[in-house]
Amino acid sequence: MGKSRLEAFSDGVIAIIITIMVLELKVPHGEDVSALYPLLPVLTSYVLSFVYVGIYWNNHHHMLHAVHRVNGAVLWANLHLLFWLSLIPFVTGWMGENHFAPRPVALYGVVLLMAGIAYFILSKALIRLHGQDSPLAVAVGNDTKGRASLVIYIVAVLLSFVSHWVAFGLYVLVAVMWLLPDRRIEKVLQE
Repeated sequence: MGKSRLEAFSDGVIAIIITIMVLELKVPHGEDVSALYPLLPVLTSYVLSFVYVGIYWNNHHHMLHAVHRVNGAVLWANLHLLFWLSLIPFVTGWMGENHFAPRPVALYGVVLLMAGIAYFILSKALIRLHGQDSPLAVAVGNDTKGRASLVIYIVAVLLSFVSHWVAFGLYVLVAVMWLLPDRRIEKVLQE
């Protein structure tokens, strides 16, 4: 079956996720810049989560651009990814509202970990459908960056109870790793 409905549905869900996150931001009372200071934890968690959702949207787009069709397994794997992404607004709000307390930071990491695992499952389902010699399989290779991200998430979740700031810093590190342009799929498709 074609992939257009899966792309459209995923884009819509991701747009709703971003909308929910921004609607959770409360307008400060007061016109001074100092009125924003109490909101810094909420704004910081929002920015990080916006970046993460953007990274997933971008990589999802590239991944689907490299394939021609989907099947039932891919549809379910995609829904699995969207489920974990849909929890990002909740854990973002909880983490920001509680000033990066250990438990919210840990749960934030669990959601990021599960989204990463879900993305990995989706890519494997697409590769299984299109074959080991498909452009997606060639581009993904052994997915060192994806596997490293999952390890960092696990370490961060465990560290969140020792130092929630170190854990948060590790989440930022993974986001920065993925913000650097990953041209594997584009390169393979151009060849």
